[in-house]
Amino acid sequence: MTEPPASAASGAMAATYRSLTAGLLAIITFSAFEAMAVATAMPAVARELDGQSGYGLAFSMFLTASLLGSVLGGLWCDARGPRPAVGTGLGLTVAGLVLSGLAGEFWIFTAGRAVAGLGGGFMIVAVYVIIGQAYPQKLQPVVFGWIAAAWVVPSLVGPLAAGLVTQYVSWRLVFYGVAPLVLASVLAVWPRIRRLGAPQAAESGPRRRGGRRRALRGLVLAAGVFLAQWAGFEAVDAAAGRAAGLYLLAAAGVVLAVCVLPGLMPAGLLRLRRGLPSVVLTRGALNVAFFGAEAFVPLMLVVSRGLDPATAGLALTAGALGWSIGSFIQAKAGRRRHLLLVLGPGLLGACLGAMALAAGPQVPFWVLVVVWGLAGLSMGMALSTTSVLVLELSAPAERGRNSSSLQLADQLGGVVGTAGAGGLFTLLHRPGNPADSGVFAAIWLVLAACAAAGLYTGWRSSTRRATAATKEEIRSV
Repeated sequence: MTEPPASAASGAMAATYRSLTAGLLAIITFSAFEAMAVATAMPAVARELDGQSGYGLAFSMFLTASLLGSVLGGLWCDARGPRPAVGTGLGLTVAGLVLSGLAGEFWIFTAGRAVAGLGGGFMIVAVYVIIGQAYPQKLQPVVFGWIAAAWVVPSLVGPLAAGLVTQYVSWRLVFYGVAPLVLASVLAVWPRIRRLGAPQAAESGPRRRGGRRRALRGLVLAAGVFLAQWAGFEAVDAAAGRAAGLYLLAAAGVVLAVCVLPGLMPAGLLRLRRGLPSVVLTRGALNVAFFGAEAFVPLMLVVSRGLDPATAGLALTAGALGWSIGSFIQAKAGRRRHLLLVLGPGLLGACLGAMALAAGPQVPFWVLVVVWGLAGLSMGMALSTTSVLVLELSAPAERGRNSSSLQLADQLGGVVGTAGAGGLFTLLHRPGNPADSGVFAAIWLVLAACAAAGLYTGWRSSTRRATAATKEEIRSV
């Protein structure tokens, strides 16, 4: 069919799209609230269920399962459309939340987090495919901008609400309370999702075999990531001999993941090919730089500046607000959208360099708040742009696969950034001098270099060699 006119942001809330847009925003909002709330409730969970030793494992199980869900969900969306992935993801997410809420032992709680992570992986890829199928190309940037903005309120309210519920009622209510919200948001848009069928591409023998190979690679990737994280956690408190063996296991997991990862990414990724591979690489570089830094911003403000956690959190709030503003800026970028993948990494690198210069106590706190707000602005402009460009550069039958690659770049980028920054902190930190601002400056500079790498791949994201057939397929959605 022909593409309906869509020249203004209000088009996404026109009668044709209103219920779907509201429903997708509700899904993202409640999923974001779940992520923020669970992190806040985790200390109480670990204390009651005697799970301090496996505290990190609960997070890693969620991440590992979501990696697998992203891969399998992408394949399913390409083969059958988004409806089965959404339905399965919803069931797994709700089941995982309820299982965690009911848990009487920490291993049951961790299993619930794994089930919820698998469901979340299915659903986030399906959301991208739904946007690609249901909205005309001109409205997709607007929808992605609103999706990014949907994280702002949960970022501000989620930790406070979860903290109050955990303190005055029970941490279990955090999980019980989120489950019906996620369920209601999906059911509200289910009638619209049911109308979205599979892409118009034949399920040929080679495509089916390629899908099976990709699913196997997804399993191996998840196993490698889990092995690396589990062995790393166990090695911290292990005796010297056992720790050496665990570190070898962790290294084996990393090698396993690295070996299969290229097969889960767009062809040409390692050769820095223009277009889609460079878009995905830019997304990964941005996640490494931003989330590696974000994990240590509150720590720097607390230990180097002596601020209380609530005041230190104002910097993260500024980052979230900046991210939202940046997402709306990219919605108006038009044909020069790819330039935001140069501006975004460049601005992020500059902000991290400024953080390194401002790490000392003589720089006013408000300067750091402004700088981190600009870092969030850079992420809002660039990450939403990568989401739009992936759909724009993908044939309809490959949107699930390529959206899955984008989610892998998100998840692995965050892991590499936080783990790398954490390793650097451990290497340079001196226990007798917790306020050493030079340690944080070193972290910011290394992560600024990662952002600079994204500057190069962002410049290579532009391509005008899309085939006429692909363009016609996109126009006909």
